[in-house]
Amino acid sequence: MVVESPTKVKTIQKYLDKKFLVKASMGHIRDLPKSTLGVDPNRGFKPKYVVSPSKKKVLDELKKAAENADALYVATDPDREGEAIGWHLAQELAVDKKKVYRITFNEITERAVKAAFLDPGKIDLRKVDAQQARRVLDRLVGYSLSPLLWEKVQRGLSAGRVQSVAVRLIVDREREIQAFQTVEYWSLHANLEGKRPPRFVATLKEVRGEKPALPDEATTRALMASLDGARWVVRSVTRGERRRNPLPPFITSTMQQEAGRKLGFSARKTMTVAQQLYEGIDVGAEGPVGLITYMRTDSVQVSRDAQAEAREWVTDRLGRDYLPDAPPAYRSRGRAQEAHEAIRPSEVGRDPKAVTRFLTRDQLALYRLIWERFLASQMVPALYDTVAADIEARDTVFRAQGSTLRFKGWTAVYEESREDDAIADEEPETAVPPLEEGEVLTLHGLDPKQHFTQPAPRYTEASLIKALEELGIGRPSTYASILGTIINDRGYVHRERRTLFPTELGMTVTDKLLPYFADIMNVEFTAQMEDSLDKIEGGERKWAEVIQEFYGPFSKDLKKAHVEMKSEKAGEETEETCPDCGKLLLARRGRFGKFLACSAYPDCKYTRNLGGAERPQDEPTDEVCPACGKPMVIKHGRFGKFIACSGYPECKTTKPITLGIACAEPGCEGQLVERRSKRGRTFFGCSAYPACKFVVSQRPVAEPCPKCGASFLTERAARGRQTRTCVRAGCDFKEEAETTVA
Repeated sequence: MVVESPTKVKTIQKYLDKKFLVKASMGHIRDLPKSTLGVDPNRGFKPKYVVSPSKKKVLDELKKAAENADALYVATDPDREGEAIGWHLAQELAVDKKKVYRITFNEITERAVKAAFLDPGKIDLRKVDAQQARRVLDRLVGYSLSPLLWEKVQRGLSAGRVQSVAVRLIVDREREIQAFQTVEYWSLHANLEGKRPPRFVATLKEVRGEKPALPDEATTRALMASLDGARWVVRSVTRGERRRNPLPPFITSTMQQEAGRKLGFSARKTMTVAQQLYEGIDVGAEGPVGLITYMRTDSVQVSRDAQAEAREWVTDRLGRDYLPDAPPAYRSRGRAQEAHEAIRPSEVGRDPKAVTRFLTRDQLALYRLIWERFLASQMVPALYDTVAADIEARDTVFRAQGSTLRFKGWTAVYEESREDDAIADEEPETAVPPLEEGEVLTLHGLDPKQHFTQPAPRYTEASLIKALEELGIGRPSTYASILGTIINDRGYVHRERRTLFPTELGMTVTDKLLPYFADIMNVEFTAQMEDSLDKIEGGERKWAEVIQEFYGPFSKDLKKAHVEMKSEKAGEETEETCPDCGKLLLARRGRFGKFLACSAYPDCKYTRNLGGAERPQDEPTDEVCPACGKPMVIKHGRFGKFIACSGYPECKTTKPITLGIACAEPGCEGQLVERRSKRGRTFFGCSAYPACKFVVSQRPVAEPCPKCGASFLTERAARGRQTRTCVRAGCDFKEEAETTVA
């Protein structure tokens, strides 16, 4: 039986008797070659697969194990990628097709694993075709556009079929914000009191039967003056009931969004921690146990067994009133894989308290989120008593509205988070006393408030994932890699306290590609391509036909771009001369923005950052100084960013900004921080320096080593490849993946 991860091996092996040997493929064992295109457009886009150099040893071990096996059970992940891995394995191991069986399970529990063997199937070649189509598409785009960008902008850049659209969304939003014209407006609020307490606030809703227009303070003050001495009378009181229905259980995208908003996790970190929970956590006497179901899914379906477990828990702990007569049914979006399940705890009875001592802080936080969300999804709505009162004063109408929680329902175990802009758009509610129609109220003052229209907010990882999902771009398994590529690997986007900003380089690349590759940069076209991949999986389309439809126009656009696209490499002439040699300086673009360079390069290597003279402004944080109580801010120093007291120089408290990754030195309790050397090179060291002098030069990634379990890997992207290696001495884990595919 072959699975993808070695972590699963321990968990699954204990469920099977000794006649089974469980082995791990460590992900893909073969792929397109990294040195050549590996796809032949003249032969139906036939791909050429080669065994990955880092997987030769793994494959040799699998072949040796398969020699004496009676049957091969492919138990890779239950998605397109897992199906393709299984197909490649079967091809390389050369096992008789009649002896190759495909089994899948959505949770790694004894019940699910043993049930999978009761009805084994065969590898689904339509899923394999869909994955192959995506892989070929991404290779054609990545291996064609990246050299174009090297030629026209700078070496080391890449473009991808989906990543380019994601960057465009961020760039377009930034330009909307830059072009936005702020408009002033005012609101007016009345502080009122009735026959019974409490006092309450009502907001102006009508003036002479129309929506009020208060563009400035003068107009607002004039209206206030017209209400001087007015009689305030309750015109109508409307009482009602509002139901807040429970949210469906998590799918991949909603889990990433909620973990981002509530826990501050990046999409990549969310998936890393979820993978750990799915593959198995050692919970003491039971050994390794898979705590959640498969975390790459777009289906909200839930098994009857899980629903029954949830109903039993709710009845025992909260009471029958919290359960609907029948389990709720939720509808998945679009062409979701209904054979899959939503993300849920594998056993509801294993609540977060029961596993706290076995989990890391991040694992516990995400497990609690998944566990609470699933339970809430199986409960009754929350009920609120609502009241809205319209109050007349001369020719104006003010409205007071409020709500009172009558029954908690699902909110007894879970409270959803919302984006800041969604909260800002809501009408504020106030405590409204019992009022009667015709009741005369006492005015205790009018409160005018100034406002300014705001542009759409910049994307966060959570809101970008939501946008990609709503637009039909990408799939659950790709969101984390898309964001990781554009933020961490390419430098097209940078993240500041969860907010995503396009870099100068990201805007330049977008502007270069858009005129020549309208399809690739088009949101609707990218969504249609995702739909075509779904149709390949459904047997409605042939994969080579889909590729041909795309490649014909794309190859023409590519030839045109090579001829017509203006190069950024030469730079634009300026009127300034080089202080070293007197030749003209050129304005050029680099990964970190615009800079000036001497036109006599390489004979003269003078450069100057065009933004270097401006001191970056301090950025606020949610922390307060432990020494003096003043707010802490993020400052930009000679060796990178750090946190310092805003009371400097009176208070000189400082602390490093950590990556949230524990130091690899045994016994050290420090965390890794990003630093810069005197020569400007980035490296990563321990926050406990100088007591601990651990350093690594490559960027750490909060993913445990799948081979030895070390707490993190290091990542390096170069020449269109992403390489991850283990830092632990004696461990030879190394994994390569192409970075242009997203």
